[in-house]
Amino acid sequence: MPIRNALPLIAVNGVPVGAARQSEDSRTLTTISRDVSVLKAKDVRLIWSADLGRNKAQPGKAPTGDTTDAEWLKAPQGPPLAVDPGAAGPYAVDKAEYNLGDQAVYLPGLGEKSEILGKVYSPHGAVGARPLVIFLHGRNPFCYGNAAQDGASVWPCRSGEKPVPSYAGYDGPATALASNGYQVVSISANAVNAFDGSTYDQGAQARAELILDHLALWKQWSTTGGGPFGSRFVGKVDLSNVGLMGHSRGGEGVVRAAALNADRGGQYGIRAVLPLAPTDFARSTVPGVAMSIILPYCDGDVSDLGGQKFYDDSRYSVTGDAATRSTVLVMGANHNFFNTEWTPGQSVSFSIDDWHQADEKAAPCGAKYAGRLTPKEQQAVGTAYVAGFFRLQLGHETKLLPLLDGSNAHPASAGRAVVRVVSQAPLASRQDVSRLDEALPSGAVVGSARAAVCAGLASASQAAVGPTGPKCLTTADSSTSPHWNAAYYAQSAPTTAVTKLTWTGTNGVMRVDVGAAQRNVSRYSALTFRATPDPSGAPRTDLTVRVIDGHGGASSIPVSAVSDALLRLPGSGEDGLSKNLLRTVRIPTSSLTGVDLRDVRAIELRTDKVASGSVFVSDLAFSIPGVGESGPTRVPTLSVTDGGKVAEGDDATKDVDLWVKLSRPSSRPVSVSAETGGDLGSSVGHVAEQVVFEPGQTRHKITVAVTGNTMDSEDLKASLVLSAPVEAQLGESFGRLLVVDDDATPALTISPARAAESAGSIKFAMRLSAPSEKFVIVKANLVDGTAMIRQDFTAIGDDGSTVPPDRFVETVLEPGQTVGAVEAALVDDKVKEDTETFALHVISVDSATFAAPTDIVATIIDDD
Repeated sequence: MPIRNALPLIAVNGVPVGAARQSEDSRTLTTISRDVSVLKAKDVRLIWSADLGRNKAQPGKAPTGDTTDAEWLKAPQGPPLAVDPGAAGPYAVDKAEYNLGDQAVYLPGLGEKSEILGKVYSPHGAVGARPLVIFLHGRNPFCYGNAAQDGASVWPCRSGEKPVPSYAGYDGPATALASNGYQVVSISANAVNAFDGSTYDQGAQARAELILDHLALWKQWSTTGGGPFGSRFVGKVDLSNVGLMGHSRGGEGVVRAAALNADRGGQYGIRAVLPLAPTDFARSTVPGVAMSIILPYCDGDVSDLGGQKFYDDSRYSVTGDAATRSTVLVMGANHNFFNTEWTPGQSVSFSIDDWHQADEKAAPCGAKYAGRLTPKEQQAVGTAYVAGFFRLQLGHETKLLPLLDGSNAHPASAGRAVVRVVSQAPLASRQDVSRLDEALPSGAVVGSARAAVCAGLASASQAAVGPTGPKCLTTADSSTSPHWNAAYYAQSAPTTAVTKLTWTGTNGVMRVDVGAAQRNVSRYSALTFRATPDPSGAPRTDLTVRVIDGHGGASSIPVSAVSDALLRLPGSGEDGLSKNLLRTVRIPTSSLTGVDLRDVRAIELRTDKVASGSVFVSDLAFSIPGVGESGPTRVPTLSVTDGGKVAEGDDATKDVDLWVKLSRPSSRPVSVSAETGGDLGSSVGHVAEQVVFEPGQTRHKITVAVTGNTMDSEDLKASLVLSAPVEAQLGESFGRLLVVDDDATPALTISPARAAESAGSIKFAMRLSAPSEKFVIVKANLVDGTAMIRQDFTAIGDDGSTVPPDRFVETVLEPGQTVGAVEAALVDDKVKEDTETFALHVISVDSATFAAPTDIVATIIDDD
């Protein structure tokens, strides 16, 4: 199986039935399903969570030719940024490495030992303690140089193999930061990549623990010294001012590290987190910590841009959150090329362009398409935005504010790249007018306009209105809609609610009144909101924003005059493109001529530009750019207990109680989604619940039903997963439950076979002593006796072309099946012969006991 950062799934007859657990040799994928339709499987294959629906043209989307590809090739870049964060700074950069061994530390959540290996970038001659930035790569092959090419890498690497140096692939941003006075350490996580396929959470906790282990070492090396550096870094590293960058699954790892650090008392001052093309399988939030998420538009691995949910879920998750956050959409960038060790022509091991497309010139992401960035161009963009974010947040270099405040200021080193930034200004610099996630008052929408709050997606077979209200879109391809598709471990958790504004004429108005205490907006520099066009409508639409004061003064600005948010993103409806992403509409308050900014009464969206259309809008606010305040948050922590090991039993249903706990009482209601996941099989009941803690409550019981049976079955690794918390942060968010099968393994018997030569085939009858929920697999060879292969018998399907003849046979008894047969074909030669024999030599039997003899005789009776 290829190693990707997306979650591997098994699909049966085109329908995903569960997350796949991989064997150590990467050759076997397993999932356990309670869907009995899998017993009638005609097609079973590996698919990926981020690719659901990809390569299907979307119903209702623009046909090829009616796209915005040409407009995006000419899209403006934004005003030049005064300071280029990608440029080298005043310090020379010293580089070093430390390696404490391939199995230096045990990682909870992984159950295995990991390497401790890091590459260090230091500003030469810098005085005093410097901010520390940790880089963590994502999931990638971990060993290379396997001459046997058998695909079965293990950790530590075998003789003749070398570890893939993924940690060494971020020289660009690391050097840019170090040359400006920051200490950078890029760490290796190959052991996590080797073993995370069998973990409950795809390795998120293990990656977080690895980061905290490295921080513990740097605490020692920067205070008392020792280790590989002696006293070199004593007094040189500031552990109260730490930033984390994580690429791909490493992005989920740095988010978990920030949460675990806060849960454990905030020992390290983690103040800035940058997930780069990240996964988000379980909807974690990052309250109180500055965050910027880089989203590459041509991501062919995490192609659903799941990291968008980090932004959406964290925006308003905690009252009083003073941190800023942003998303950075990089057009023409893929997943891998931010890391030189994942880039062909630059890496020492095998690497690929993850956006695989047969037509390399195809818009908008083909390798040779004009809008696609080259590897070096993409790396330059990554360097500028990674270095710029940490210099802004850890160094408070306020000249870099326009890089990430939504004004799209363009750093020189980013070259021809087109980048779009969405920003939530920090609380001290922002006045929220309306989140637009609740219904507007009666009379707020008039004329030909209609407005409704929506969230989530519907498929063609589902109702467009769910139990919690209207769905935003009906689509066959969930990967196009990062705000509204479900995270894999949080299928039932509510997604981002927005307002859908639809109109059928030019006289529609949606009015949002400004509260009496909010009307003086004179200190703010911009009016902002997020918007995107409805993909079922025209690819280009427009609205007028009208701002009204208390004296009747008003100013009107077309959205198209300040933003391309209402221009559909490029793509023709296939390969997961175009994306439906809310983007920034930013209106400078200085442009609102004739409006008294000390007495703003209302903001209107008017449909006077286009005769009909539909858009999604969210997050209406006034703001000024600001760095904000960030650091380990002190909000309560939500955790869930483990269910432990539970014997399955025979026929009764037993209740297993897992407790969701709040670390301390809260003065506000706290909520979190809780859902069972993993291997539920036919025994573990499904639970999906929105848990609410009223002020003062700290415990909530969730009961999971476990139903026994008398059939031998797999042990079930189930979990209760917490996601999308409000007014709290996540601690131990996966409650583990192991349901241990306690039924006897059935015995298999295989009987001798007997058939006439003209029968066409000969069958060795198999019988299982009791039904099983497992697949019983028999592997065997056909062995000559007086009957010879290809003269008297053959393996089924043998066309005679192979040398030597194919003797291998494999037969499967499906779950619930107790009888079957191993079959071989007979050669009817029309020549009178004596009765002849051959044997079935049993090599192995999986999921059943099998006693001798291992050679079972087949007798062929001549009937010529």
